This record gives sequence, C-alpha cells and structure tokens, in this order.
Amino acid sequence: FHLGSVFYELFSGGRKLSEEGECEPHEHNTRRNRGSAVDFSGQLKISDFSSCCGVTAEFCNKKGRSSGMDTNKCHKTAVESLKLRGVPIAVCGLIGNMLDCENGDLIGDDSYNRIADVRSDLRLMIKKPDKFLWDLDAEKLCKTGLEIDSNALYGQKNELASLSDWYQRPTSQNDEFVVIVGSSGVGKTTLANRFEKFVTDTGGIFISGKFDQLKQSVPFPAISCAFNEYCNFLVSDVGSRESVEIATTLRESFGPDACYLAKLIPNLSMIFGDFDDCDDVNDCVNAEKRLQYLLCRFVEIISSFSPHPIVLFLDDLQWADKASINLLSQLLVESRFSRFLIVGACRDDEMGHDHPIWHMVSTVRNLGMKAMIVKTSLLDKTTMNAMIVK
Repeated sequence: FHLGSVFYELFSGGRKLSEEGECEPHEHNTRRNRGSAVDFSGQLKISDFSSCCGVTAEFCNKKGRSSGMDTNKCHKTAVESLKLRGVPIAVCGLIGNMLDCENGDLIGDDSYNRIADVRSDLRLMIKKPDKFLWDLDAEKLCKTGLEIDSNALYGQKNELASLSDWYQRPTSQNDEFVVIVGSSGVGKTTLANRFEKFVTDTGGIFISGKFDQLKQSVPFPAISCAFNEYCNFLVSDVGSRESVEIATTLRESFGPDACYLAKLIPNLSMIFGDFDDCDDVNDCVNAEKRLQYLLCRFVEIISSFSPHPIVLFLDDLQWADKASINLLSQLLVESRFSRFLIVGACRDDEMGHDHPIWHMVSTVRNLGMKAMIVKTSLLDKTTMNAMIVK
C-alpha cells in the first residue's frame, strides 16, 4: 500500500493520498506543476523503481495503519485521476492493485501479495512497452484480435519429442505407427506441422492428406492427395540420382497398369507423360483390390530408393473410408514398407469403441505391430499465460 502511495505521488505530479480519503497536494510539493502528466518519452529502468522500493521500505516502517477511511473509494478516485492525466492504463492498474493492499491486508481480487510480483510486472512494462505499458489501439485489436506467435510451440513439447524420437529410430527397429488423438481444435494438426518441420529439416520427406466427412464414399481421397504431393516433390527434384531411379522403376514396373493408378494420382502424368484410356472391358472383378495392390507397389518403390524415411500424415482419420483403412492395414503389416512411416490424427472423443480405426489398430497389434498413441489436451493455465505474454 505504501509503495502504491509513493508511486501515486510520482505519477500524479506531487499529489498524495490524504487520510481523509481525498487526493491532496503534498505539503512539500505545492509549487510543483500538478497539471501535467508524467513524461514517458525517456528510457525507464528497473533501477529507478528499485530505488523507490528502498525509500518506501523506510517509509513503511515509520507509517502506521491508516485510519478508518473508505479506502476503496479513495483508491478508485486516485486511479481515475491518474487516467485523466494521461498515465497509461497499465500503470494505473498497477498502482490501484498496490493501493488495494491496506498495510498488508488484501482487499481487491488483484491485490499484490509480494513486492516481487510488482517488480515482475514492472519488468514486463519496461522490456515490452508496446505490449504491456502503452495503451492498446482498441480499433486495431477489434480487427486483428490476439496476435499469437505462430512459430512458437505451446504445451506440446513432450509430444513433439516423442514423435522426433520415434522418427530417429533405426529403420529396422521402427515397427510402430503413430496416432495423434484429441478433441477438435486441441492442436493435433499444429503438432503435426511442427513434426513436419523436424522431418524436412533432417532431410526427410513429409507428405500429407486430410479426410473429409462428406467424401467417405470416395476411395483413397486423403492418400491420393498425399501421393500427388509426393509426385510434385519428385518432379522438383528431377536432377537427383534417386529421382531418376524412382521415375525409371515406376515406368518399368507399372507398364499399362499405370493408367489405373493415374486416375487416383493425376500428377503421375508429370512422370509418365499422357496416358491412353484404360480398357475397362477387361477390367478385373475387384477394382478396389487392384488399386490397393498398385498403391502398395507404388509405396514399395518410392520407399526403397529414398535415402531417408518417408512420413505419410493423414488427418481426420475418424472420417477415413473403408478402402483407405484396408490399405493402411496392409502397409503397416508388410515388412517391406519399413522405410515408409505412417502418422494419423483423429478426434477420439467422436469415435466409438467399434470404429474401424480402432479395429485396424487392434488387428495390426495382434500381428506384432506396435501403435503409439500420442494424446493431446487443452492448454493449462500456465501455458496459456505464457502464450499470451510471449
């Protein structure tokens, strides 16, 4: 409280809090110009406030408990008078919170418990004045909202570390696939994006696709998107030895059947050239199984020539179609696809125990494959504060 009184004098041009509950000019400062606000154009330093704390400590030892005045009324009046003088709202709030501590007795909900908390808030105002000291532009905030650092990772460091460790295991020991679970908007895709950066920074290949609730009747939609993305990568890296070998092997392996795969992965035409129309008269009985075979062969070829593992990320697995789930099951249990790593993400709170994805997980586990479940959750209070303060 007494430190707040001193701060009030500093920022009010010499006025003091009287014991009658009104703000009166200090008897030793009556000649000061009380009509001007504090000049904030200079460089503020923590040492300036630290010296005030030292002086105030001696003042507090001599000062007794104030008389039975209406302190709340006085404090509100004092803070409002500072606002009228142009003192930043943040400083007014800090002083008001200190004045709420009447000689150690906490009054308001935001009253300070320790001088260290005051010092911490002052440091924020001095180090980042644009965010914590100067009054914010309300009109701009209405348009932009809260600005969050998109490059920072909040509350998911352990989860990212688990994914990174999984990726860095020797290929011969990596007999595990990953499912990131959590409710909608909890940060599953953000975690996957950060993992993508880790993979690409270490020389790996990261391709992704997203299932759509309205396209569950279409076979392989997310996988088609991911492999289209891979074809773009292959064409952009056309000069490398691996790219030449992959393109050559794909042409030799698929032959006339490439046209069927090109219907699913249109960007294959950038590698094979234009295709003739497929002969549907002699089409095999089960077109889905044929596509599944061709996709498995495609994965086998691209993973065998890649110097680094290829990571396939599939988002919104809860909406995966039956054909995609069957393909994933085969890719997971086949040992020849060991350099092809699969990561999925799903809203587990929207999936029952009998969901096909959980059945797939159970099946591959029974066949000796491991499944790592990465659980994401809402940010806790500490992490949320760190995100806002950043």
